[in-house]
Amino acid sequence: MFNLVLFAIFLVTFGLAVFSLSKMQQIKNKEAKISELKRSLEEMDEQAKLIMRTDMELNKTQEELDKKIAGLDTLQRLSRDISTTLEEKQIFKKIRNDHLEELGFEKCTAFLWNDLKREFYLCLNLGYGNDESEQIGRAVNAEKEAFLELIRSGKNASSVFIPADFLAKDKICGIFMTHSFIICPILAQEGDQGFISVGTENIETCITEGEQELITILANQIGQTLDNARLFEKTWRSQQELEIKVTERTRQLTQALEEVGKVSKRKSDFISSVSHELRTPLTSIKGYAAILLAGKLGAVPEEIKARLAKINRHSDELVHMINDLLDISRIESGKVNMKIENIELKYVVDKVADLLGVQMKGKDIAFESSIPEDCQRVMADRSQIERIFINLVGNAIKFTPEKGTISVNAHCSSRVIQVDVKDTGFGIPEDAQEKIFEEFYRVENTINQEVKGTGLGLALVKHIIEAHQGRIWVKSKVGEGSTFSFTLNAA
Repeated sequence: MFNLVLFAIFLVTFGLAVFSLSKMQQIKNKEAKISELKRSLEEMDEQAKLIMRTDMELNKTQEELDKKIAGLDTLQRLSRDISTTLEEKQIFKKIRNDHLEELGFEKCTAFLWNDLKREFYLCLNLGYGNDESEQIGRAVNAEKEAFLELIRSGKNASSVFIPADFLAKDKICGIFMTHSFIICPILAQEGDQGFISVGTENIETCITEGEQELITILANQIGQTLDNARLFEKTWRSQQELEIKVTERTRQLTQALEEVGKVSKRKSDFISSVSHELRTPLTSIKGYAAILLAGKLGAVPEEIKARLAKINRHSDELVHMINDLLDISRIESGKVNMKIENIELKYVVDKVADLLGVQMKGKDIAFESSIPEDCQRVMADRSQIERIFINLVGNAIKFTPEKGTISVNAHCSSRVIQVDVKDTGFGIPEDAQEKIFEEFYRVENTINQEVKGTGLGLALVKHIIEAHQGRIWVKSKVGEGSTFSFTLNAA
């Protein structure tokens, strides 16, 4: 019986032990699960915190992005408003308080440097009273060397970053009465430079990199607009000065032209008067010389006849010169009535060639002419055109050596006929080619010393051609000959 009891106790004890071990194992398992759950919860907590931090950063980034986009939009509108003005004083007036608030600031000043007075002057004042702006102006000029150095360096200064060689943060905050600030140089290429400062008194505001970029862009836009305005003003002033100079010069030239006209008229009147006065005694001289040569007053020795012949010949030359002077004077004064008619150019050229043929044969000079069918007819005064060819071809004969060639060619273009009289003569120096059409001008060389002339032929030719609304010019090279060209209106 006792053994049974012991056995029963053993079984109970064994059962309890097994049960206890099972419970202990279950407890251990649950504790392991609890530990695992704790780790999971801690990981979830960390992830939640990370998500919250990420969300906060994203929200902050989004806010910063929204703020930057809003600032860029404001800056775009502001830049458009600024760039529409070309008056320097109006540029800073385009910047208003609403623009400043949209950019996230409450206060703004802009200063430009006056190099003559050696001081900064205030151009823009937003968010300050008059007394405050005067105080800021005095403080800026008290530290003008520091601000000039900042402008020269082209660097920005802000409450986040200040260049090493600039003022201390507290000093700047005191000058502009702000907690946070941005200062950007205005780097105009033309004229005075300066800087713009923006700021806020809000202690919770922190200047961002994006805000610094916006204010830098604004400062650059102001600098470019100042350049445009100054260049426009400079151009406008130059134009005004040029117009004044042109007006004055035009007045002077008009006055000079009137004086030249008066002098020219007096010269023409004088030449006409003197020429007429000279004709009478010349006529008497020539008449007496002719009577003496004819022997009507008795026999004249041969030596005296030779001298009388010279008197007669020189009288003819002098009469010819007087007639040329009178003709030039009449043409200049418009007293010569040109009988403009449809004439055949080839007929005139052939007539002149026949008239001067003896002189050309005497020097064995070949004469050529080429006048196409479509260049035959011109509108001109026949007698005056003959004088043109007589003078030009006659000059060519004088200055062309023996066995030379003279040619007359014509070609037409746009109802204008150009005639070229070319020779193989001695040529004309380049520096004399413009002067040979002046009255009494003769090229100084050994050839002209041998060839007689008055220096009036080409001047007369020029006046006749201009009276026909044409023009004359020459191309020549010494030793190779000359080509005189003139134009006439085609019929």
